[in-house]
Amino acid sequence: MIVGLDIGGTNIRALLIRPETGEIINRRQESSAGNENELLSSLTKIIESFSEVSEKEITGVGLAIAGLIGRDGIVHYSPNLPNLVEFPIGTHLQDLTGLPIFVGNDATAGAWAEAKLGAGREIDNFAFVALGTGIGTGLVVNKKIVLGAHGFAGEAGHATTQSDGPTHITGLSGSWEYFASGNALGRLGREAAQKGKFALGLELANSEEQITGLHVSEGVFNEDQQSLVIFDEFCRQVAIGISNLITILDTEEIILGGGLVQIGDQLVSGVEKWLPEFVFGWKHRPKVPVRLAELGIDAGSLGAGLLINEMRKDNK
Repeated sequence: MIVGLDIGGTNIRALLIRPETGEIINRRQESSAGNENELLSSLTKIIESFSEVSEKEITGVGLAIAGLIGRDGIVHYSPNLPNLVEFPIGTHLQDLTGLPIFVGNDATAGAWAEAKLGAGREIDNFAFVALGTGIGTGLVVNKKIVLGAHGFAGEAGHATTQSDGPTHITGLSGSWEYFASGNALGRLGREAAQKGKFALGLELANSEEQITGLHVSEGVFNEDQQSLVIFDEFCRQVAIGISNLITILDTEEIILGGGLVQIGDQLVSGVEKWLPEFVFGWKHRPKVPVRLAELGIDAGSLGAGLLINEMRKDNK
C-alpha cells in the first residue's frame, strides 16, 4: 500500500492507495494549519491511522504541494505554504515514519494521476492544466512525467502572455494566471459590472466588489447573454496559454482539471473555439482535442502516491 497526501494552504487530502490498481482504500481530510512541526505531526498521525486499517504494509508516501519543488524534495517557493519553504519536510517525515517519501508539485502529481488512471491513460503526450484560484500545469511526454533539470517544470501559469500586463501577486507582469484563472474570471465579471454589462452578477452578489467567478459560471449555466460574453473572453485567455503549450510540446491532447472544470463542456468548447487563432500552423497539425480531467479533487493525492513507484524506476 502507498499513501498520497495533497497538502494545500487549508487542508490535507489523504488517500490510502493500492498501487497496482490505483484503488482508493481509505481517505481522510485534515487541516494543514499550523507551523511546519504541527504539519509534520498531522501527516505522521494520518500515516499511522492508515497503517492501522491497511491490510498490507505501507511501502511509501507521496506529498503533493503547490509551488517550486526541487528534485531533492525541498520546497523552494510556495506562496500557500510559506512555512515549508526550505524546510526538508520529506527528510523529516521519513525520519519519523521510516518510510520512503516523495515530494512533488501538485499539478505534476495531478497530471500523473490522469496519465495512469484518468483522462490521459491512453495518451502518450499531453499537458494537464489545472484551472482553479490559480493555474497549475503538469506535463507528460512519451508517457513520462516531465520534471525538468531542477524539478520546476510545468509552471506555465506564471509564464508571461502579455508583457505589458498588470503585475501579478508573484511580482511578475502579465502572467497567464492573472488573465485565465478562477480569480481572473471573477475580475472579468466585476469589470463588466462596472460598465453595466453584468446585471445578473450584481443581482446575485449584491455589489460589484462581491462578484466572483462563481457568479459568472452561474450565468453561463443559465445562458445569460452577458455572462456568455464574459466567459468567451475568459476562454480566449485560457486558449492563449494553452496554445503555447501545444506549440512548444506538440501535445496530442490538453486535459483540463481544477475547480473550473465544473463548468463542463462549455469550457471545453469555449477554449477549442479560440485555439486556431493562436496555435502556429493549426490547419497543418492533427487536431488537438481539449478534454476534462476525470479524477477531480483526488488527482493530486493519487498522483503523489503513484509517483513514488515512478521515481523508484527512474532511480534504478
